[in-house]
Amino acid sequence: MLGVVPTGKALEMAREAGLDLVEVAPQERPPVCKIMDYGKFKYEQKKKSAKQKTHQVQVKEIRVRPKTGDEDIRVKVRKAREFLEDKDKVLVNVLFRGRELAHIEEGRKVMDEVLQMLEDVCRIEKAPSMEGKRLTALVAPRS
Repeated sequence: MLGVVPTGKALEMAREAGLDLVEVAPQERPPVCKIMDYGKFKYEQKKKSAKQKTHQVQVKEIRVRPKTGDEDIRVKVRKAREFLEDKDKVLVNVLFRGRELAHIEEGRKVMDEVLQMLEDVCRIEKAPSMEGKRLTALVAPRS
């Protein structure tokens, strides 16, 4: 706090300190200025504004088939777990093609396996149901 200082003297003081003279309240009379590192000031302002942004919840999708292998299912579940940890919803789809529609129980087993693997990090928002040639379920992160 140096009080009211002429602009030239303030600029000289900033140069001596190796810093910048930053106007922080231009609408005041007289305008309020600070001697600081302008780059650091801008960085901190950007960081504050990024912290204030809210997360937009998105619906992410994972697709499996009745014949999908165990390791492939684990990879898909791991990815779904990441989505849930990022507070996104996950739509689990089991896709049926051709004669696979005659064996819907195989798809239900896969769906149950996926939901069981995710039960510790999610809650089921929409129970598994058939929609055309696909079995779908929607899961949301636990609050």
